[in-house]
Amino acid sequence: MTNSAQTFSGRTALTLVVANIIGTGVFTSLGYQLLDIRSAPVILLLWTLGGVIALCGALCYAELGAALPRSGGEYNFVGRIYHPAAGFVSGWVSITVGFSAPTAAVAIAAAKYAQAVWPGISETAFASVLVLLTGAIHLGSRRSSAAFQQSITAIKVIAILALVVAVWIAIPNWQPVRWAPVVADISLIGTGGFAIALIFVNYAYTGWNAATYIGGEFSDPGKQLPKALITATAIVTVLYLLLHVMFLSAAPMDAMAGRVEIGFVVAEYAFGVDAAKIIGAILALLLVSTISAMLLAGPRALYVIGRDFPAFSWLGKENRYAVPANAVSLQIALTLVLIVTSTFDSIIIFSGAILTFNSLLTVLGVWVLRVREPELKRPFRVPLYPLPLLVFGALALWTLVHLLVQRPYEGIAAVALIAVGLLVYFLSRKNASSE
Repeated sequence: MTNSAQTFSGRTALTLVVANIIGTGVFTSLGYQLLDIRSAPVILLLWTLGGVIALCGALCYAELGAALPRSGGEYNFVGRIYHPAAGFVSGWVSITVGFSAPTAAVAIAAAKYAQAVWPGISETAFASVLVLLTGAIHLGSRRSSAAFQQSITAIKVIAILALVVAVWIAIPNWQPVRWAPVVADISLIGTGGFAIALIFVNYAYTGWNAATYIGGEFSDPGKQLPKALITATAIVTVLYLLLHVMFLSAAPMDAMAGRVEIGFVVAEYAFGVDAAKIIGAILALLLVSTISAMLLAGPRALYVIGRDFPAFSWLGKENRYAVPANAVSLQIALTLVLIVTSTFDSIIIFSGAILTFNSLLTVLGVWVLRVREPELKRPFRVPLYPLPLLVFGALALWTLVHLLVQRPYEGIAAVALIAVGLLVYFLSRKNASSE
């Protein structure tokens, strides 16, 4: 019988995915999108497309996670399907930016909300303290990690729904927003600005694959993983659409364009400056849920790399609670470095691009594995196959092409990071064979 203290429940998987997705993006991305797009129907289309992409990806990951039940996420899938080198590079991405960069972005966003309430606070110090305190929780037992994750995620979802309802009730003057699409909106779709905006949206949905990173720590991954991935992604898509209808109804587009702390701006228009400060403080604390989820899921990829590659064996060490403490500590350290050295938008564009590529490679692996191993036991199979795979692949590829055209430096940096990962892989293998 499986020891329940050494496994996570399906409820923890669900809250892990929800918490990973609902983080920085939904409370910050709209300001960047409004710089190029001033159409409510197109904005809602962006967030609907993001939900469709995430759901298609979740369906594909659910099949892989049920068929290949091991912790590590893309590292496990890509290495098993293609080649250990590809898996290592995927894990390398997770080590360097996959989780550390989004965690840093969330912490910075929380600090910006805090600064709106307490202008004198240090952004770097506030963000760093949040990461350190949350990381300390995940160096303890799985039971305490799970309890913290479940409770803070439940509070976050309830608070978001309460905020939506409260704004709709309290707003003194609704904004004169045009919700029906017109012919002019079509010209915005397919542009470089639309593609870059979709990068921000995809970033806001990042985390729909979170449960696969602890896939080896469930009692029944064949059932728990698909249910968690699909249910959580659907819930978040509905919440995101509700939030953006509320945002656009409550505050003028001009007031939100270019702003990071969208929730604070909206609360200021709905409730006034004093109440907005209280809500800003609450939103800053709620982002701890996402920091927690990333510090729970991300180190599992590092842990599996440590178990597979002797050069990184120190990442595979566990503490007395059977928690990968070194991997957790490394992610905390990398996150702190990014908080100190990077800007918010550069983190989003760069990490969003490379994570999209990583997910694209993994989703295509569903087809590769079906061709190569048709007899492999699959407790869950992608419905309407291959449609979800094609939708995800086409939209992800289109976004990446436009990104390379619009933001070539971030694209080059992503390619360079992959090349360095390959170099590290072959050097580590060479050293291992010479010993």
